[in-house]
Amino acid sequence: MKTNCWLIFGTMLATTAVAQVNTNKLPEIPAPVIAAPSAPAPVVVTNATPKKAAPVKHKKKAVAKPVAAAKIVESPVTLLPGTATVNADNVNFRGQAGLKGEALGHLKKGDAVTVIAQINLDKPKTGEPAQWAKIALPAGLKVWVNSKFVDTTNKIVITKKLNLRAGPGENYSVLGVLEKGASISEVTSKGDWTQIEAPTNAFAFVAAEFLKQEAPVPVPVTPAVVETVPATTNTVADAAPIVAQPTTIPASIETNNVSVATNVVAPVPAPVVPAVDTNVAPAVIETNLPPPPPRVVTHEGFVRSSVSLVAPTYFELYDPATSVAINYLSSPTTNLNLSRYNGLHIVVTGEEGLDARWQDTPVLSVQKIYVLSTNAPSAKKP
Repeated sequence: MKTNCWLIFGTMLATTAVAQVNTNKLPEIPAPVIAAPSAPAPVVVTNATPKKAAPVKHKKKAVAKPVAAAKIVESPVTLLPGTATVNADNVNFRGQAGLKGEALGHLKKGDAVTVIAQINLDKPKTGEPAQWAKIALPAGLKVWVNSKFVDTTNKIVITKKLNLRAGPGENYSVLGVLEKGASISEVTSKGDWTQIEAPTNAFAFVAAEFLKQEAPVPVPVTPAVVETVPATTNTVADAAPIVAQPTTIPASIETNNVSVATNVVAPVPAPVVPAVDTNVAPAVIETNLPPPPPRVVTHEGFVRSSVSLVAPTYFELYDPATSVAINYLSSPTTNLNLSRYNGLHIVVTGEEGLDARWQDTPVLSVQKIYVLSTNAPSAKKP
């Protein structure tokens, strides 16, 4: 019996030992593969307070810039005052020379317009034509005037000059000017503005590249025919000599010893009318005379911008003492930029002529400019 107990007790001890060995021993874990560490940076000990780490800035995504419009390449255009024909469809005509002018209407291909002058912009905007034509306002369009400057009873202008505008407001383009006393034909009204029939001097602008003019046909010049007057062979008979009548009074006739004097009146000789030769040919009047030579003048003054919106040019030469315009200055070529001389004291030489609408102040086509001073005049500008 004791033997069995010891066997059971020994079996229990062996089982307990085996259990303790199995539970305390952990399975082997393979060693991890670790990359060789880099050499540590040296640590510098200082008394400075450590700075905070700078926040990470995220780069903004680049925004694509808008592609600028390509500059328009224009062929040189030369338009003369007169009739021109539209060579494209749906061509806008505007209130000003440039895309800043509001579109007033459209022209169709083949329409005829009247060119007043050609205007070349010095600094056109990108995508904007530089060559423009000032034309007479097409028929059928209406313009607007400020009712405050019109006699509503008599329908006439009561101010010195009244602007014609493209719409009922001062923010619309000026399309011409009416002088004092001009009559108007009212169409409708809106507030302080009256719509009227456009007068003949109203104008608009269209890009010059859409107009064409027929080349003028040269007129053959016929040489003047000088007629020679043949010498006359008719002879005029000599006038009969005038015989002087006696002026002496005959002796008195005595009758009964009374002396009676007779009243004798001397006869008056008849006037002699010279003979007229009717075979002489009339004088020949020469009609094919050459045009007068151009008038080239030289003037001195200061340059300023034209005070009127409908002046024939953008700049004028004036006398600073009186502030009166001497000449409107016109540049015959686009290479001469008159805006560079604005406010300068100059001497200008060129061909002088008159504009059909501005008879008081002639237009000078500049040939030479000499700058005398860059100081602005002290006289007050108008």
